[in-house]
Amino acid sequence: MNTQPTLTTDGGKAGEPGGTGASQSPDGLKAGLKNRHLSMIAIGGVIGAGLFVGSGAGIAAAGPAILLSYALVGAMVVFVMRMLGEMAAARPTSGSFSTYADQALGRWAGFTIGWLYWFFWVVVLAVEATAGAVILEGWVPAVPQWAWALIVMVVLTATNLASVSSYGEFEFWFAGIKVVAIGAFVVIGLLAVFGVLPGSDNPGAGFAHLTDTGGFLPMGAGAILTGVLMVVFSFMGSEIVTLAAGESEDPQRAVTKATNSVIWRIGVFYLGSIFVVLTLLPWNDKSIVEKGSYVAALDSIGIPHAGQVMNVIVLTAVLSCLNSGLYTASRMAFSLGQRGDAPKSFAKVDKRSVPRAAILSSVVFGFVAVFFNYKWPDTVFAFLLNSSGAVALFVWLVICVTQLRMRGIILRESPEKLVVRMWLFPYLTWATIGMIVFVLGYMLYDGGSAREQVVLSLLVAALVLVIALVRERIAK
Repeated sequence: MNTQPTLTTDGGKAGEPGGTGASQSPDGLKAGLKNRHLSMIAIGGVIGAGLFVGSGAGIAAAGPAILLSYALVGAMVVFVMRMLGEMAAARPTSGSFSTYADQALGRWAGFTIGWLYWFFWVVVLAVEATAGAVILEGWVPAVPQWAWALIVMVVLTATNLASVSSYGEFEFWFAGIKVVAIGAFVVIGLLAVFGVLPGSDNPGAGFAHLTDTGGFLPMGAGAILTGVLMVVFSFMGSEIVTLAAGESEDPQRAVTKATNSVIWRIGVFYLGSIFVVLTLLPWNDKSIVEKGSYVAALDSIGIPHAGQVMNVIVLTAVLSCLNSGLYTASRMAFSLGQRGDAPKSFAKVDKRSVPRAAILSSVVFGFVAVFFNYKWPDTVFAFLLNSSGAVALFVWLVICVTQLRMRGIILRESPEKLVVRMWLFPYLTWATIGMIVFVLGYMLYDGGSAREQVVLSLLVAALVLVIALVRERIAK
C-alpha cells in the first residue's frame, strides 16, 4: 500500500489544508460534508430510480409475495451494511470496502473489486443520463434526447468539480425530495386503505387485496426467488455513505448513525411503499405494469396529475443516482490512485481538495458509455450493462469475506474503534455469504438475462483479477 504523500496540483501535499484552512480527511480530501448531508445521503442512498420504475414488473411476476422478496434482499443488505459499517467506523476512507479488501485479503482483492465497482458506476452514469433525458425530452421535445443527456452530465460534473460540499448540498435536496415523496405516498396510501382519506374513490382498497386474487403466493413459492432477482439491484447504492463518510467532519458518528438506521429505511421505503401499492390495487391489475406501480396506486385513489408528479420524482431519483454515481466512481478512482492501482494523477487533488483527474476520467468513460447507448444500444451497450449487472452481488460478497478477516485486525491494532459490531459474528456473516452465493447460483440456474449477467460479470471480474495478479507478480 502506498504511504507516500500525494502531491496536489498546486504543489502542496494532499494531507495539508492546501491554503484553505479547512479540515482534511485521512485521505487528504476536504472534510466538507456536514452531518445533515451524510444523514440524507444515507437515507436517500437506498431509494434508487429502480424502486419507482421497476417495482411494477416485480409485482406482476410474484404477486403479493414480492413483499417476501423485498424482505429477503432487504435483510441481506442490512447485514452487509452492518459489516461494512463495522469496518468503516473503525477505518473511514474514501476507498471503503476496496481499501479494506486490500488490507485484509491482499492487494489483488482491493484492485479487483475497486475497478469492478468503478466500472459499474460509469455504466450507471449512462443508464441514468439516458433515463433522465427521456423524461426531459417529454417535457421539452424541442431539445433532442442526446442534448438533455449531455446537459445533465455537464451540470452534475460541474457540481462535483466545484467542491465536495456542492455534491453534498445537491444530494441533500435530491434525497430530501425522494424521502418526502415516499413518506407522503405511504401516509396517503394508508389513509386510503383505512377509508379516511378525504375524496378517495377507491372503495375496494384494503388488506384483502393481499390474498383475494389467487392467494398470497399466486405464482407459487418459486416466484419469491424470481422476485429476488428482479429487486436485488434496486438496493445498490446503500454503501455510498461509507465512502462519503471519509469526507465528513465526524466519520465514525456518521457511519454509526447510517448503519443503525438502515433497518427502518429499508422497512419504510421499500416494504412500506410496496405494501401500500398491494393494498390499494389487486396485484394483477394491468395498470401496475403499464403506468408504474406508484402512478397506478395514486390514480386508483383519485390523486390528480399522478403521472406528472411521479415523473418529477423519478427524474429527481435519476439525477440523485447520477450525482452519487459520479461522486462514487471518482472517489473509488482516487483511492485506487492512492494505492498505486490506478494512474497517479487520480490521487491528486486541486486547491479545493477535489480529485479533479479522477472525476474527469470517470465522466469521460460515462460519456463514452452514453455514446454507446445511442449508437449501439443492443450490442456494445448491452454488453456493458450485462457485464456489470452482477457486480453489486460481488461487492457484497467481498464485504462479507473481508469483514471475517478485518474484525481480527481491528481488535489487534485498535480495539477501541470497534464501535459498530456485526451481530452474531461470525455465524451471521457466513449465513449472509451463503445467501449471496445462493442468489448468484439461482441466477445461473434461472437462465435468460440473469444467467447472461452473471456469466459476463464473472468474465469481466476474471479479466480484472488476472490483471491484478500479473501486476502483483511483476511488482515482486
